[in-house]
Amino acid sequence: MLIVCGIIFAVTFVERLPSNPTAFAAIMDAWTRLMEYVPLFLPMAIFMGTLFASYNLTKSSENVIISGAGLSPYQMARPFLFGAALIGIFATAVINPYSVHLSTREITSDHLKLVDGAIWLRESGENGYITLRAESIGRDGENLIFNNATVFVQNPEFKLTERVTAKSVTLSNDGMDSESALIWNGVGNDVRKSWHADSHLTPRTVLDRYLQPDQISFWELPAFIQKMESVGIPVRGHWVQFWTLLFLPLSMIAMATLGIAFSQTRQRRNFSFGFKFSIGIVTCFASYFTINMFNALGATGVLPPILAIIAPPLIIIAGAGAFIASFDTI
Repeated sequence: MLIVCGIIFAVTFVERLPSNPTAFAAIMDAWTRLMEYVPLFLPMAIFMGTLFASYNLTKSSENVIISGAGLSPYQMARPFLFGAALIGIFATAVINPYSVHLSTREITSDHLKLVDGAIWLRESGENGYITLRAESIGRDGENLIFNNATVFVQNPEFKLTERVTAKSVTLSNDGMDSESALIWNGVGNDVRKSWHADSHLTPRTVLDRYLQPDQISFWELPAFIQKMESVGIPVRGHWVQFWTLLFLPLSMIAMATLGIAFSQTRQRRNFSFGFKFSIGIVTCFASYFTINMFNALGATGVLPPILAIIAPPLIIIAGAGAFIASFDTI
């Protein structure tokens, strides 16, 4: 895991160096990207680590001694499973919130759900409607900055009363502002001046509504889902993200069980471990692909989200556990 992370960090640092003002900024940018990649590599790291450790115990005859002491294969596997579960818990409870905190400090268009390649916001009220379209988004402290933005203001009868175009529009808790905007006032006159509009939208409500599921911390997801459901916003993707993080320790246990299964052998000498290791890697990738496929089925509504998350690890654990129990390494 450290080797893979080191390679990714070095490559990302070199890639991000030209777009950052200082080397330290590029290092922090690379670190943020690395934290987003860690959950992707954890299952593979758990599998490979368990496979190597368990095979070395078998090759050195230590598993034979453990079996001779009367321990069952399940008892022998318990330390691996316990360690995998702890890593999964740490990834869910610590790494995920930390990664979300780093990535959401600088909000970009990649974090939001786009429509036709642009960011759209719409607000309705007693005085009419405000619609904002922007090509990209940034963050300045607690405020959101919309770049190359166009704002349409309509009255309650949907008649367009004002159109505002600006290089940047700032959304704060006090409303929308632009220091220099081209304003069409509804009668055909264009005026360039500063512009302000009162709005019920705030940076927090925008982020809550439009952030993608993986940009919300595990600890914030339950309250977020409850709030979004109360206003009728679809949250199936957020449920999938929540169950994925909640049952991540179970997925880690499944990959550890798979690693133990592929390390079993009745031959301790003259044994070609490379072939079995290659088959294990292929199986690990296939299992990981299956888990992601079930996640997609849960996100699209084909399967209930909780079933789509827990079914693949349980199937892997059952199959690998039966294989482990069938072996007698003595």
